[in-house]
Amino acid sequence: MTSQNAELTWLNPPPHHAFGDCSVHVRTGKETDFWRETFYGFWRDNGHFLYRQVEGDFSAEVTVKGAYKVLYDQAGLMVRLSETHWVKAGIEFTDGLAYFSVVVTNDASDWSLVRIPAGPDGVRIRLTRHAETVRVQYLDASDHHWKPVRLAYFPPSKTVDIGMMCCSPQREGFEVTFSDFSVGPAISRELHV
Repeated sequence: MTSQNAELTWLNPPPHHAFGDCSVHVRTGKETDFWRETFYGFWRDNGHFLYRQVEGDFSAEVTVKGAYKVLYDQAGLMVRLSETHWVKAGIEFTDGLAYFSVVVTNDASDWSLVRIPAGPDGVRIRLTRHAETVRVQYLDASDHHWKPVRLAYFPPSKTVDIGMMCCSPQREGFEVTFSDFSVGPAISRELHV
Protein backbone atom coordinates (compact mmCIF):
# COMPACT_ATOMS: atom_id res chain seq x y z
CA MET A 1 0.00 0.00 0.00
CA THR A 2 2.99 2.28 -0.19
CA SER A 3 1.65 4.06 -3.28
CA GLN A 4 -1.53 4.95 -1.37
CA ASN A 5 0.03 5.84 1.99
CA ALA A 6 0.13 9.55 1.20
CA GLU A 7 -3.63 9.71 0.68
CA LEU A 8 -4.53 7.73 3.82
CA THR A 9 -5.34 9.45 7.13
CA TRP A 10 -5.82 8.09 10.64
CA LEU A 11 -8.83 8.75 12.82
CA ASN A 12 -7.61 7.72 16.29
CA PRO A 13 -4.12 6.45 15.35
CA PRO A 14 -3.17 3.18 17.03
CA PRO A 15 -0.15 2.90 19.35
CA HIS A 16 1.65 0.89 16.67
CA HIS A 17 1.31 0.42 12.92
CA ALA A 18 3.72 -0.51 10.13
CA PHE A 19 3.25 -0.30 6.37
CA GLY A 20 4.43 -3.04 4.03
CA ASP A 21 4.38 -3.11 0.23
CA CYS A 22 0.68 -3.91 0.00
CA SER A 23 -0.25 -4.11 3.66
CA VAL A 24 -0.49 -2.39 7.00
CA HIS A 25 -0.04 -4.16 10.33
CA VAL A 26 -1.82 -2.64 13.35
CA ARG A 27 -1.69 -3.24 17.11
CA THR A 28 -4.73 -1.71 18.81
CA GLY A 29 -4.96 0.61 21.77
CA LYS A 30 -6.83 -0.10 25.00
CA GLU A 31 -10.64 -0.49 24.95
CA THR A 32 -11.20 0.92 21.47
CA ASP A 33 -14.54 0.69 19.65
CA PHE A 34 -17.11 2.31 17.39
CA TRP A 35 -20.64 2.07 18.85
CA ARG A 36 -23.60 4.35 19.63
CA GLU A 37 -26.03 3.70 22.44
CA THR A 38 -28.12 0.67 21.41
CA PHE A 39 -28.47 -2.07 24.07
CA TYR A 40 -25.18 -1.30 25.84
CA GLY A 41 -26.03 2.32 26.62
CA PHE A 42 -22.65 3.84 25.76
CA TRP A 43 -21.05 5.82 22.95
CA ARG A 44 -17.56 5.03 21.71
CA ASP A 45 -15.80 6.62 18.77
CA ASN A 46 -12.19 5.78 19.61
CA GLY A 47 -11.56 2.81 17.29
CA HIS A 48 -8.74 2.97 14.76
CA PHE A 49 -9.71 3.99 11.20
CA LEU A 50 -7.23 4.45 8.33
CA TYR A 51 -9.13 6.05 5.48
CA ARG A 52 -9.30 8.14 2.36
CA GLN A 53 -12.08 10.38 1.11
CA VAL A 54 -14.07 9.32 -1.95
CA GLU A 55 -16.83 10.92 -4.01
CA GLY A 56 -19.94 9.24 -5.35
CA ASP A 57 -20.41 5.50 -5.78
CA PHE A 58 -17.47 3.12 -5.26
CA SER A 59 -16.39 -0.38 -4.29
CA ALA A 60 -13.69 -0.87 -1.65
CA GLU A 61 -11.97 -4.15 -0.81
CA VAL A 62 -9.43 -5.40 1.69
CA THR A 63 -8.18 -8.72 3.05
CA VAL A 64 -8.18 -8.93 6.85
CA LYS A 65 -6.17 -11.38 8.94
CA GLY A 66 -6.16 -10.99 12.72
CA ALA A 67 -5.09 -12.69 15.93
CA TYR A 68 -8.63 -12.85 17.36
CA LYS A 69 -8.51 -13.93 21.01
CA VAL A 70 -10.69 -11.71 23.18
CA LEU A 71 -14.41 -10.88 23.04
CA TYR A 72 -15.24 -8.24 20.40
CA ASP A 73 -11.77 -8.13 18.77
CA GLN A 74 -12.69 -6.85 15.30
CA ALA A 75 -11.24 -5.69 11.99
CA GLY A 76 -12.59 -4.84 8.56
CA LEU A 77 -13.79 -1.98 6.39
CA MET A 78 -15.64 1.16 7.41
CA VAL A 79 -17.52 3.80 5.46
CA ARG A 80 -18.09 6.95 7.47
CA LEU A 81 -19.96 10.18 6.96
CA SER A 82 -19.76 11.42 10.56
CA GLU A 83 -19.65 10.23 14.16
CA THR A 84 -23.37 9.47 13.91
CA HIS A 85 -23.48 7.90 10.41
CA TRP A 86 -21.19 4.97 9.53
CA VAL A 87 -21.07 1.30 8.61
CA LYS A 88 -18.36 -1.13 9.72
CA ALA A 89 -18.09 -4.69 8.40
CA GLY A 90 -15.54 -7.39 9.07
CA ILE A 91 -14.53 -10.25 11.30
CA GLU A 92 -15.43 -10.03 14.99
CA PHE A 93 -14.63 -12.48 17.80
CA THR A 94 -17.78 -13.46 19.72
CA ASP A 95 -18.45 -16.43 22.00
CA GLY A 96 -15.11 -17.97 21.12
CA LEU A 97 -15.66 -17.85 17.35
CA ALA A 98 -14.93 -15.46 14.51
CA TYR A 99 -18.08 -14.13 12.83
CA PHE A 100 -18.71 -11.80 9.93
CA SER A 101 -20.11 -8.75 11.69
CA VAL A 102 -21.87 -5.66 10.34
CA VAL A 103 -22.76 -2.58 12.39
CA VAL A 104 -24.91 0.08 10.74
CA THR A 105 -25.15 3.38 12.59
CA ASN A 106 -27.66 6.05 11.70
CA ASP A 107 -27.68 7.96 15.01
CA ALA A 108 -27.92 4.63 16.92
CA SER A 109 -26.05 1.41 16.12
CA ASP A 110 -27.39 -1.99 15.17
CA TRP A 111 -25.46 -5.25 14.91
CA SER A 112 -25.80 -8.34 12.76
CA LEU A 113 -23.65 -11.47 12.72
CA VAL A 114 -23.26 -14.46 10.41
CA ARG A 115 -20.90 -17.40 10.86
CA ILE A 116 -18.66 -17.83 7.83
CA PRO A 117 -15.78 -20.14 6.95
CA ALA A 118 -12.56 -18.24 7.64
CA GLY A 119 -9.43 -19.64 6.05
CA PRO A 120 -5.87 -19.21 7.32
CA ASP A 121 -5.20 -16.48 4.72
CA GLY A 122 -7.82 -14.14 6.14
CA VAL A 123 -11.09 -12.90 4.67
CA ARG A 124 -11.59 -10.59 1.67
CA ILE A 125 -14.30 -7.98 2.34
CA ARG A 126 -16.05 -5.61 -0.05
CA LEU A 127 -18.20 -2.54 0.64
CA THR A 128 -19.98 -0.90 -2.28
CA ARG A 129 -21.86 2.36 -2.23
CA HIS A 130 -24.83 2.60 -4.59
CA ALA A 131 -26.36 6.07 -3.94
CA GLU A 132 -28.19 5.73 -0.58
CA THR A 133 -27.21 2.08 -0.09
CA VAL A 134 -24.12 0.31 1.25
CA ARG A 135 -23.75 -3.26 0.02
CA VAL A 136 -21.66 -5.65 2.17
CA GLN A 137 -20.03 -8.81 0.77
CA TYR A 138 -17.24 -11.26 1.54
CA LEU A 139 -15.31 -13.56 -0.78
CA ASP A 140 -15.99 -17.22 -0.01
CA ALA A 141 -12.61 -18.97 -0.19
CA SER A 142 -14.26 -22.33 -0.87
CA ASP A 143 -15.91 -21.35 -4.17
CA HIS A 144 -14.35 -17.93 -4.93
CA HIS A 145 -17.73 -16.20 -5.19
CA TRP A 146 -18.75 -12.97 -3.47
CA LYS A 147 -21.46 -13.70 -0.89
CA PRO A 148 -24.03 -11.06 0.08
CA VAL A 149 -24.31 -10.15 3.75
CA ARG A 150 -26.27 -6.91 3.92
CA LEU A 151 -27.88 -4.04 2.05
CA ALA A 152 -28.03 -1.05 4.40
CA TYR A 153 -29.38 2.47 4.13
CA PHE A 154 -26.71 5.18 4.21
CA PRO A 155 -27.46 8.91 4.00
CA PRO A 156 -26.78 10.49 0.59
CA SER A 157 -23.74 12.79 0.50
CA LYS A 158 -21.19 14.02 -2.01
CA THR A 159 -18.19 12.53 -0.18
CA VAL A 160 -17.56 9.88 2.49
CA ASP A 161 -14.53 8.36 4.16
CA ILE A 162 -13.69 4.73 3.36
CA GLY A 163 -10.96 2.60 4.86
CA MET A 164 -9.69 0.00 7.29
CA MET A 165 -11.04 -0.26 10.83
CA CYS A 166 -9.97 -2.24 13.88
CA CYS A 167 -10.96 -2.21 17.55
CA SER A 168 -10.43 -4.15 20.77
CA PRO A 169 -13.20 -3.10 23.19
CA GLN A 170 -12.08 -5.47 25.99
CA ARG A 171 -8.30 -5.11 25.82
CA GLU A 172 -5.30 -3.60 24.06
CA GLY A 173 -2.82 -5.23 21.73
CA PHE A 174 -5.09 -6.94 19.18
CA GLU A 175 -2.90 -7.49 16.11
CA VAL A 176 -4.29 -7.39 12.59
CA THR A 177 -2.90 -7.16 9.07
CA PHE A 178 -4.81 -5.50 6.25
CA SER A 179 -3.63 -6.29 2.73
CA ASP A 180 -4.43 -5.23 -0.83
CA PHE A 181 -6.75 -2.36 0.12
CA SER A 182 -8.33 -0.86 -2.98
CA VAL A 183 -11.03 1.66 -3.88
CA GLY A 184 -12.46 1.84 -7.39
CA PRO A 185 -15.64 2.25 -9.41
CA ALA A 186 -18.76 0.65 -7.98
CA ILE A 187 -19.52 -2.88 -9.14
CA SER A 188 -22.75 -3.52 -11.05
CA ARG A 189 -26.01 -3.02 -9.15
CA GLU A 190 -27.10 -6.51 -10.26
CA LEU A 191 -27.57 -8.61 -7.13
CA HIS A 192 -28.15 -12.02 -8.67
CA VAL A 193 -25.58 -12.63 -11.39
